[in-house]
Amino acid sequence: MPTPQPAAPPKKVASLGKPPEDVRPSITLQPGDRLAMAAPGRIQPAIPFEQAKGRLLLPASGRQIQNFGDRTQSGHADGIVIETRPGAQVVSPNDGWITYAGEFRSYGQILIINGGGGYHVLLAGLSQISVQVGDFVLAGEPVGVMVAAPKTASTKTQETAPVLYIEFRKNQRPLDPGPWWAETARKVAG
Repeated sequence: MPTPQPAAPPKKVASLGKPPEDVRPSITLQPGDRLAMAAPGRIQPAIPFEQAKGRLLLPASGRQIQNFGDRTQSGHADGIVIETRPGAQVVSPNDGWITYAGEFRSYGQILIINGGGGYHVLLAGLSQISVQVGDFVLAGEPVGVMVAAPKTASTKTQETAPVLYIEFRKNQRPLDPGPWWAETARKVAG
C-alpha cells in the first residue's frame, strides 16, 4: 500500500486591490497627461485622486448651465450642471470603484464613483448605466448615456435637452469641481 503524500501547500492568490510591487506599473504623469490609457489593465487608480487636480476630463460634452455655489431653490448648488445632447455618452471622469448605480429619488439614474482617499464623484441624470456596483472604471471609460431626444422635439432647447449633474465630495462634503478639470475640458464647457 502506498504511503500518503502530504497535501501541497495552498497557492497564494494575489489580492485584487493591490498587485505585488513587481507587477505594479511604474507611471509618472505630468500635468495634462490623460489617465485613461496609462496602464489599461490596472484595478486601482493610476494616481491618488488628490493628485488628479487639473487633469480630469468632463464626463460629457456640453454647455455648463450651473456652477458650483450658484443660488438654487434649496440654497446653493453643491455641483455643476452640463446641458448635453440627447443620447450623449457619459464617461467616468476619474479612475475608481462604482459604489452606487441606479435610481435615486427624483434624480433619475445616478452613479457614484469612489476615487479613493475619501473622494467620490456623483453623476446624475443618466437614462442608462452600463456599469455595476463593484466595477473598477478607468478615466474616460463609458459608464452610461443621457436620455434620447423625444420623437416630437424638432429643436434642441434648454427645456428639452438632457442635463448631467456632477458633484465632487471629499469625506462627504461638497467640493468645487472646477479646479479638477483639465484645461481642455474647461474650454469645451464654456
